[in-house]
Amino acid sequence: MQLPAALAGLLGSGLGLVVGSFVALLTWRLPRGRAPTGRSVCDACGARLGAADLVPVFSFLWQRGRCRHCGAAIASRNLVIEIAAGVIGAALLWRFPQPEGLVVALAGWWLLALIVLDVEEYWLPDVLVLPFCGVALLVPGPLLPERLWGAGLGLGGLWLIGALYRWRTGRDGLGGGDPKLLGALGLLHGVWSLPFLITGASLLGLALAGWDRVRGRTIVATTRLPFGALLAAMALLLLWVGPQWKELL
Repeated sequence: MQLPAALAGLLGSGLGLVVGSFVALLTWRLPRGRAPTGRSVCDACGARLGAADLVPVFSFLWQRGRCRHCGAAIASRNLVIEIAAGVIGAALLWRFPQPEGLVVALAGWWLLALIVLDVEEYWLPDVLVLPFCGVALLVPGPLLPERLWGAGLGLGGLWLIGALYRWRTGRDGLGGGDPKLLGALGLLHGVWSLPFLITGASLLGLALAGWDRVRGRTIVATTRLPFGALLAAMALLLLWVGPQWKELL
């Protein structure tokens, strides 16, 4: 069964807004040791939020970004994440209006959660990275041997680069979650995606560093960039292109 692409994209955007609300909650609570389940409450006054407070995007706009109980400002990150998830759902289900498009969209939303955590916390927790490996294997793509080579070389290669950098400089150049994430992305897109992912993420990092210089921010050797988030962003691009991405290189 295949839906018209426009209808699938519309459904994907609506579903993405709902998923984005959960991603915003998950990525806020997880670093603070709080379970992502249970009733939502206002962080400022502790009031329980009802259904009218939790409609993705629309509640934020209707309430002008403030809690209707106490008037405290609601973090705009929630709105940004919800919109991003909506765009991801629309783009991926428009691109893949078949049933397996839901798995592709799930992988995209999972990558979004990892991007948010790495950008905000410089943290790629095992509790999200390791289960993503199972999702990656469900996404249509290369044959299993190519995926396994991708996982092994992604994990081992990036870990070795980090170890050599630490030995040479005496400081960490990569987070502990980056090699695991690249291994998971190798499972998702196969071994031949690794040069594209690493090169693309590095170029994105250089572009961000250049933008910081334009804004007057001082860049030093210890300046941190969320490399895992950059890898995940490139993986999202390959998700949208689809299994035939190698034909474009």
